[in-house]
Amino acid sequence: MAKLPVVNQEGREIKALELPDEVFATPLKSHLVQEAVLAYRAAGRSGTHATKNRSDVRGGGKKPWRQKKTGRSRHGSIRSPIWKGGGTVFGPQPHSYAYPFPRKKRHGALRSALSAKLKDGRLMVIDSLQLAEPKTKELVRVIAGLGLKGSALLVDEPGNRNLELSARNLPKVKATLSTALTVIDLLAHETVVLTEAAAGRVAEVLRP
Repeated sequence: MAKLPVVNQEGREIKALELPDEVFATPLKSHLVQEAVLAYRAAGRSGTHATKNRSDVRGGGKKPWRQKKTGRSRHGSIRSPIWKGGGTVFGPQPHSYAYPFPRKKRHGALRSALSAKLKDGRLMVIDSLQLAEPKTKELVRVIAGLGLKGSALLVDEPGNRNLELSARNLPKVKATLSTALTVIDLLAHETVVLTEAAAGRVAEVLRP
């Protein structure tokens, strides 16, 4: 099992934590990570683009001319698709782009991304990220104590509202939950900081 130092909010090592190799030391499967990214982005598409069919176009309630004895084609509405200004046939309509992505594949992609972060030295474990109050300045002090540069993903257990509120105003910092960890977040941030409790939860959930 891989050992990773656990630091406090001042950046001092206080103990070592053993992480299971089947979660944090797996080979990188780039194709699986790509599939997870595509599935995540597809599920996030709004799918709200739409065109108006003949029932949506305004007007056309009156029959343009009588049915017979005019010498012209029979028409029931000037908003027919064959008329200028008429409705669109088979145009795009609002729908979801999401498609099923198996849980085993999603967990496999997370294991690959976490293992790559650990291999590159971009994974840290901290004993706690509890803040006395929701203040961005306090979180900036903690980040400086950890020596973080660039973007950072802070992962903690549910219930740490102060951390969530303190990170909202920092453009390169995101606070998330161990139960809501995604491949997109892992790839989008240079350093991943797990609390000791979150690391245990992630190892438990992602263990194959």
